[in-house]
Amino acid sequence: MKSAAREIITHRPKLPLTIPPGMAPVEFFNSPANLKNLAEENGLFRTPENLLMYRKLIGHSTEFDTSIILDTSKRILDPLGRPVRRNQMSRTQKKVWNQMTQIMFEYMLKRYPDPAEHLILCGEASLDATWPLNKPGVPSIRMIHNHFIVFPNADLEAAQLANSNDPNLTDSGHHSLFLRHLSGVYHDFLEILDLQILSPISTEESAIKLTGYPQGLPSWEVKGGAEKLKDQYFWYEYEQVLLGFLDFYRTFFSLVSTGDPKVPAEAHFPHQISDVLLDSGRFLRVARDLREQVIQDPQFANEIRWRPAYKQLFYRDDKGRLIVTISQNSVGNAITELLGIVVKREENEAAYAAAEPGLVNRLIEARDKLLEANLGEIIAAPSWPNGEFVPKES
Repeated sequence: MKSAAREIITHRPKLPLTIPPGMAPVEFFNSPANLKNLAEENGLFRTPENLLMYRKLIGHSTEFDTSIILDTSKRILDPLGRPVRRNQMSRTQKKVWNQMTQIMFEYMLKRYPDPAEHLILCGEASLDATWPLNKPGVPSIRMIHNHFIVFPNADLEAAQLANSNDPNLTDSGHHSLFLRHLSGVYHDFLEILDLQILSPISTEESAIKLTGYPQGLPSWEVKGGAEKLKDQYFWYEYEQVLLGFLDFYRTFFSLVSTGDPKVPAEAHFPHQISDVLLDSGRFLRVARDLREQVIQDPQFANEIRWRPAYKQLFYRDDKGRLIVTISQNSVGNAITELLGIVVKREENEAAYAAAEPGLVNRLIEARDKLLEANLGEIIAAPSWPNGEFVPKES
């Protein structure tokens, strides 16, 4: 079977929200009404730290698909002031966030034990303040969130091949910056990290055979497997990967913005920035060329995300190993596309209704694991008022 990106069809219900007259859909879904719907209509679990688990109604997979978001929308009204990365969370929030992630991933592994049968992934992403306002997405929510997704491999095998030039796979052209032009220096810079649990592994070795992705991104194998997710030092190393990425991103786009090669004031690894990045002729040249493109091309300039935005995930590969990788988060590139899966959502009430009971019951099973850990309280939504799925009245 050919190894290539797949385009999978995921059925969704009709959108249950009414968009006010004169308001564009992207404006509405960037409004507080969207967050209200997440909690009241699709919420499953909330912790005292306002970590909210909810059902992804317009999701990636009808097998298993949920997110946890740090819902600071009522406490912090300014969307630009909300945490969008784990290094902006409080110590308590981060500890509970890590624990919830570990419990959710452990549930998925036990529910789907065979890597030949199911692809399992957990993806953390930022929705930062720099998302262009005329682009689809949820920029005004702007809070850190985590995706937990399972795809049956049989569905991926049956899916049609995706267009290799799909903007979702190429990140609207931005993804190639790190891979085609800066891959070498990017890898060299992240080698500065002193990691004990995370061991570097090439994406050629750890890529999903069915799709051939991820491609060229710095990746690490979790030595000791999923059991290490219970180790706080794993989460320390997981954050070090993010901090290294942030230094790379800030240094590069600061150089593109100002043309001035300097170490960012908030740098975590200032000496390595000076020695590895700013001493690299290629790094400086790519930044100079991008700077010129931004000046000359207004459409391209509108899509630049000047502040750090990232996708960091771990997934189970074909051999059952747990792999960590990280990429920038630009326009149009969803978490699944790092693994070569383009999700095309199609409205199909009947197909979604057939899949919904199984999906919801699996989400409730996972939610109950969080309850058993005494992390928070369950949320009774219309589709599960008493912890059991109730079909929508026709």
